[in-house]
Amino acid sequence: MTEKIKWGVLGAAKIALEKVIPAMQNSPIHEVYGLASRDLDKAKISAQELGIPKAYGSYEDLINDPEIDVIYNPLPNDLHVPYTLKCIEAGKHVLCEKPLAMNPEEIDGLIEARDKHKVKVGEAFMVASNPQWIKAREIVQSGQLGKIKAVHGFFSYYNVQKDNIRNIPESGGGGIWDIGCYPVFTSRFVLGKDPGRVVSMLEFDPNFRTDRLGSVLLHYPDDIHMTFTVSTQLVPYQRMLFYGEKKLLEVMIPFNAPPDQANEIRIHDGNFLNPQPEIIRLPVSNQYTMQADAFTQAILDDSEVPVTLENARVNAEVLHAIFESDKLEKWIDVK
Repeated sequence: MTEKIKWGVLGAAKIALEKVIPAMQNSPIHEVYGLASRDLDKAKISAQELGIPKAYGSYEDLINDPEIDVIYNPLPNDLHVPYTLKCIEAGKHVLCEKPLAMNPEEIDGLIEARDKHKVKVGEAFMVASNPQWIKAREIVQSGQLGKIKAVHGFFSYYNVQKDNIRNIPESGGGGIWDIGCYPVFTSRFVLGKDPGRVVSMLEFDPNFRTDRLGSVLLHYPDDIHMTFTVSTQLVPYQRMLFYGEKKLLEVMIPFNAPPDQANEIRIHDGNFLNPQPEIIRLPVSNQYTMQADAFTQAILDDSEVPVTLENARVNAEVLHAIFESDKLEKWIDVK
């Protein structure tokens, strides 16, 4: 290859400017070549600060630029599907932030367009490319913990800013869409199974009208119980645990894994009176760099992307069922 794959970024979202773009710039196989905003001056300032060659005053200008090979879409949740579709129809590969869609059936249209235009399209679950999660999956599926019967997750932060998109229902705000998708995805990723039914209880903020607290029970094949709680208005915390008949696996910082220190997995033998867990430290890595590298490599090799649209559709079905369960106050089958 004589030149790097050129990425373009839609919007100037905080996660893109502070985490994803700087991480993507540490790659020998691709470069961030363009940044678009609906405000050209904002795009120019952000592009200059990050050393990005091109800035655009509209998303469409970037999408239609023949120099751009692949597009990262970190726009608000309600804009994921329409702008991902525009990218596909322009012949661009697309990596779209999670949750890819709030209506699972919308993903069917993306699958059809992807196949028609023969491009790569994926959901940006960076955890799928993170060595700690690949290792956790290997350990669980090896049988080292014994038969897995229960999984537990917790993910929370505190945000009461009324103008933040996470607190605007029309933009796809709320805890389940924003962070509940992570314990759903990682449990599916590690177990290698999909849940068959779900029951949930949600609490909504009376002013924002978004779900600020949610507790969920997923029933997996082999009678595996997966429970998790997420909140947008609690002390920040996160953890994922996989309980086997012999041992317990604990992912210490499962979702916001730091890029400057080793990720850590602990395996407990059940002796909590004198705990001496086996500690597995993974090499220092940036999960956003690895996500972009893996997606780019799939383009170069014409291979499957880390998180396919088909995978994204299952996750969307589970999230949709969580809301249905709370609304109807009963178990909901996952389609």
